Amino acid sequence: MALKSLSGRRVSGMVLATCAFAALAACAPLQPGTTEYPVGRGRLVLPQGEWVALDRSEEALPLLPEPGATVPLQTRAVGLRGANKDWLAILLVQTNSTNHPRPTTLWTGSCPAQQGLMVEDATAHSAVRVDCLRFKRFAQSGGWLDKNHPLLAQWLARQGAAPAQPYSHLNYRYATEGGAYIEINAVVDQRLLRPQTRSNEDFLRAGRPGQEWAHQLAEAARLSTSMMDGYLAVPPFPIALPN
Repeated sequence: MALKSLSGRRVSGMVLATCAFAALAACAPLQPGTTEYPVGRGRLVLPQGEWVALDRSEEALPLLPEPGATVPLQTRAVGLRGANKDWLAILLVQTNSTNHPRPTTLWTGSCPAQQGLMVEDATAHSAVRVDCLRFKRFAQSGGWLDKNHPLLAQWLARQGAAPAQPYSHLNYRYATEGGAYIEINAVVDQRLLRPQTRSNEDFLRAGRPGQEWAHQLAEAARLSTSMMDGYLAVPPFPIALPN
């Protein structure tokens, strides 16, 4: 079974002139005690826990209007199991297959506002690059995931990998003029993102850890596109793993 474009996004671009990836001079070192998987040009480094490799696939995004021009991508799916072998988190990371220099690329994509969704478009609808963070705190309610990310929902169902507890969903896309591309979909048990509340004040602040984690993951993804080895360190979840 091949993973496809799970966010349902449509991305196109225009090849203009020769340009290479911006890259740092050094690669990130191995971190002791971490779980790591290759994904395309990148290194997916995961926080503490029992992570399992689920799937990997190849995809080539067409670059329009030039016939035959594509950006080859690879997707890696991993899951975090709990103490009872239940699924606590599913991550799908898609990025460039190789580090080969690419022509300057213009991307088109949308990052529309949506009621009940945290949406941040750092590019202000730029036609040059993409930087779109979307976070849904209660993604299991009312069939939201099925309606908004049907391919992801169908894949989770086939894998039997959706968390049983209420979960949140994160989608982050980032693309540069140099042809760098990364997209992350995360489905996370809310117990890893939202602390227990015992007062009205606790309730009002309960969403902050999850939002901060979403911003940390987006920053790690942006940084990975500038690393020679594509080092992507997923930040630890703000709440300890449930026993």
